[in-house]
Amino acid sequence: MTPDSIVNVLEASREELTAAVRGISEEQAHARPEAGRWSVLECVEHVAFVEARLLGRLEASERLDAASANPEKEAKLVRMVTDRTVRAQAPEPAVPTGRFTSMAQALDHFNAARTRTIQFVEKRGDDLYCLAAEHQRFGSLNGTELILIIAGHARRHAEQIREIAALPTGAAGRVFDPPASSVSK
Repeated sequence: MTPDSIVNVLEASREELTAAVRGISEEQAHARPEAGRWSVLECVEHVAFVEARLLGRLEASERLDAASANPEKEAKLVRMVTDRTVRAQAPEPAVPTGRFTSMAQALDHFNAARTRTIQFVEKRGDDLYCLAAEHQRFGSLNGTELILIIAGHARRHAEQIREIAALPTGAAGRVFDPPASSVSK
C-alpha cells in the first residue's frame, strides 16, 4: 500500500466512526445497552485510547533493514479486526474508565489521535514496511499492518455503535450509567 492509500483508509474509518455517533444525544451516549456492555461514549473513549497507544508503539518502533510487505496478511488482519461476530476482550489498560465526560470531548481526543496517526503516515510512509512492532493479539507486525489495525479498530467500534443506536429506545437492559468522573459533586 502507498502512504496515500493508507491515509485514505484512515480518513474513511474516521468518517465512519464520526458518522456512527452523529445524532446520538449525550444521554444516549452514556447509556449502556446492557450491564457489562460498553456505552457509545465508552466505545469512542476506547478507540481514542487504543489509537494513541498503538501509534506510540509505532513511533518508538525499531527500523528493520529490509521491508516486509505481505498483502495477504494485511487483508486478513483487516478482516479479523472488523469482524464483530468474534468478540474480543480489551486488555485491562484499554478498558474505558470514564476519561471523557461528553461525546464532544471523546471525539476531540479521537480526532487528535487520528490526526497524529495521519501525520505519522505522511512523514514516515515510505518506512512503514520497515518498522517493526508487537501487538498483544496479532504478534509481530510491520508499520503498515499496525496502521491498518488502527483503522479497522475504529471501523469495528463504529459498527458496535450502530448496533447500540439501532436498539429501540428503552430497550430491556438499557442502563443509564454515567462514568463516576461525570457525576457532579
